[in-house]
Amino acid sequence: MSYQSHGPDDRAAMLARIGVDRLDDLFADLPASLRNPPLEVPPGLTEPELLRLAGRLAARNSAADLICFLGAGAYDHYIPAAVGELAGRAEFYTGYTPYQPEMTQGMLQAIYEYQTMICELTGLDVSNASLYDGASAVWEALLMSERHVHQGRFLVSRSVSPLVRATLRAYASAADFPVAEVGDPLGALDPARLEAELAAGASALVVALPTAYGELHDATALAELCHRHRALLVVIANPLALALVKTPAEMGADICVGDGQPLGIPLQFGGPFLGFLATTNALVRKMPGRIVGATVDADGQRGFVLTLQAREQHIRREKATSNVCTNQALMALRATIYLTLLGRQGLRELATVNLQHAGWLRRRLLALPGVSALGEGPHFHEFAIRVPDARGWHQAALQAGYLAGLPLAEWEPELADGLLLCATEQRTRAELEGLVAVWEELA
Repeated sequence: MSYQSHGPDDRAAMLARIGVDRLDDLFADLPASLRNPPLEVPPGLTEPELLRLAGRLAARNSAADLICFLGAGAYDHYIPAAVGELAGRAEFYTGYTPYQPEMTQGMLQAIYEYQTMICELTGLDVSNASLYDGASAVWEALLMSERHVHQGRFLVSRSVSPLVRATLRAYASAADFPVAEVGDPLGALDPARLEAELAAGASALVVALPTAYGELHDATALAELCHRHRALLVVIANPLALALVKTPAEMGADICVGDGQPLGIPLQFGGPFLGFLATTNALVRKMPGRIVGATVDADGQRGFVLTLQAREQHIRREKATSNVCTNQALMALRATIYLTLLGRQGLRELATVNLQHAGWLRRRLLALPGVSALGEGPHFHEFAIRVPDARGWHQAALQAGYLAGLPLAEWEPELADGLLLCATEQRTRAELEGLVAVWEELA
């Protein structure tokens, strides 16, 4: 049985009110071929039947039963129970989009704290209230760069995730902005070639920290090179890695963006996640979205307001910095609670454990016959290796209960013999040793 809010008497009354005899008369202007096309769907189910069907379908997904060594942009981290309990309170769910900011002081304060924490992580001056996801945040950073530099062209390192690069190409094709990819997938950038590309005119260069293959590179020299040619440096950062390395601000970056998923947001089959964006004071009026600020009311009480709202819903379209219409407030709230629970020292310790787990696994795998490194720089919690048969090794691990990373043939044909592996704090010593044991039999 199904629930319908309007019964036969209600529908008859509405039809009489508008002067129509039958529901079909409402669609009389549509060609007959478009009216009531046959739908290949089964008959309706009762609620118990529907729940049983949903359970059977969910049981077909085996990912929850696998030991996860997959990263590639979304990471398996432990999330304290308090994050979900606090973020799930009704006052946050009902007030997450502050269209009437004076009525949502609690959510505005949460966003303000989120912005403060993003600034502390990145070292930059100002953060917006969040964006939809990390990939679209990169495009927003490029639009910021274009509004400031006006070169109509962007450079992107090939060590940036292929998924992000595909997103940029899709946006750029519609916006008619060329995006040139530079360097090789593992992050090597030829200085002379890069200087020539910058001299030809570019509003920004985009690099990743760490790269899509887990390597950490100091971007200080790149920032200096960009600034000599009036271009901006955009750094895509893993926020957890920022607990251990120089901040993007210390490297000279103008904009730092990334995905906040590692900060207390579950994998949940791909989203919703969280895009963060921070920049310098010089670029604050080029930022997309909105910014929450602190103030004092007429009675001298501290309060929070939407200080900048350069989006289409609040400003004439030709004046808007972006068509971003909201922010990921609930996901930003989760990140804020997560960072608060861990604190500075806890975040650093967590990042160190991630570094150690991946480092131990990488050393053990490189000791196996036929396995070699892809990239020699320091890594965070992700790394790439060459193996004799990447898909075969991946399938063997899968059969043994391990989701053993990403076969890189899915990303780069030239890395078809590569595997990208991730080991977070979630992986135990026994799980690390178990994966090594599976592959020792193949080596």
